[in-house]
Amino acid sequence: MKARQAIATMHGAVSIVNAIATGNGSSLGISLSATAHVELQRGHGVRFVTGKNEDKLINNIVRNTMPKSLIEENLITVKVRSEIPIGFGLKSSSAVSNAVALACSRLASAEVDDVAVLHAAVRSSLDAKVSITGAYDDATACYFGGFTVTDNYSRRLIKREPSPENLHAIVFLPRSTPRGDVRKLSYLSGLFTDAFKLAEAGEYWKAMTLNGVLATAALSSSYKPILTAIEHGALAASVSGNGPSISAVAYEDEVEEIKSALSKFDGRIIVSKTNNQKASVVVSE
Repeated sequence: MKARQAIATMHGAVSIVNAIATGNGSSLGISLSATAHVELQRGHGVRFVTGKNEDKLINNIVRNTMPKSLIEENLITVKVRSEIPIGFGLKSSSAVSNAVALACSRLASAEVDDVAVLHAAVRSSLDAKVSITGAYDDATACYFGGFTVTDNYSRRLIKREPSPENLHAIVFLPRSTPRGDVRKLSYLSGLFTDAFKLAEAGEYWKAMTLNGVLATAALSSSYKPILTAIEHGALAASVSGNGPSISAVAYEDEVEEIKSALSKFDGRIIVSKTNNQKASVVVSE
């Protein structure tokens, strides 16, 4: 048989409301991307060319998205490339999981079921223990773009809407700040519920800023970069995911001032437009 290849492109996201405390969360898509190349050719087995120690996760995804017969009768090669920094709370695992699941699903079938792809990626992430709640908020924001509001435990997309045009995420990546103890987030679950209700009501910037106050308190991290971003024109700022990155959202006119203000802290800064574009996949032979 001729080799067939699917290439899926997915984007990253930043947190509006962290879901660990309550199981309910909200995220916003950004334009940093991850790409999965999945190839079927004569042979047998699954081969990974990732270099990021994600073999267990990717193996789970392959087996959750492809028929057993297809896996047994082909050599499946998976290559992943990502411009999303790993381990900073920018949803790199969700983006990679989604991209591989989408590429595999498209090779297995001419029609792609978006919900099935998302569920396979989330299930694989839980099985590989790279996520606590399954991160359905992150997965949907990476997949569909825009704002998403979700019930992670029931894998229900409560709300999705596009972000305003000309909006940017300014992300501060601390140089040597460890992640805090995420179990402590649950101590503030009642207040995280309040933040989630704001997101449900479309008050995303209030929700995101409240999330930043709560997450820095629970994770014992510095609130100074968040306050600095807000002081210099950000619509909102918060810890993204479980940190340690800080993400601020602003219109283009404010980006340079916020970058300049954050540059006094020890770390690096990346800027990404928000993303409203749905994930894409193409197949070639």
